[in-house]
Amino acid sequence: MYILLALVGACALGIAVHFLIADRELRGVVLAPAIATAVSAIVYTGLQWLGVGEDSIWLWLASVLGAAVIAALATFAITGMRKRSDTAARAALGI
Repeated sequence: MYILLALVGACALGIAVHFLIADRELRGVVLAPAIATAVSAIVYTGLQWLGVGEDSIWLWLASVLGAAVIAALATFAITGMRKRSDTAARAALGI
């Protein structure tokens, strides 16, 4: 049940990431929260399988804050790729 706390926390931070990164109109509103939640689930489950207990601060830092950092990096990368793609498309169309 503690995994739900990590997932909700990561999703909330993912929402914050979405609003803190510029060019929101170039990506979907659920991109950053979805990435953060998925990464949080993978990290939390992986650390639990490795034997890290629920009382360990490292489990929570990695699964909540680490997921938000990865979501921010992925969002930056995806937004950058979208900008380059749009620029190339405009150039090809002569706009």
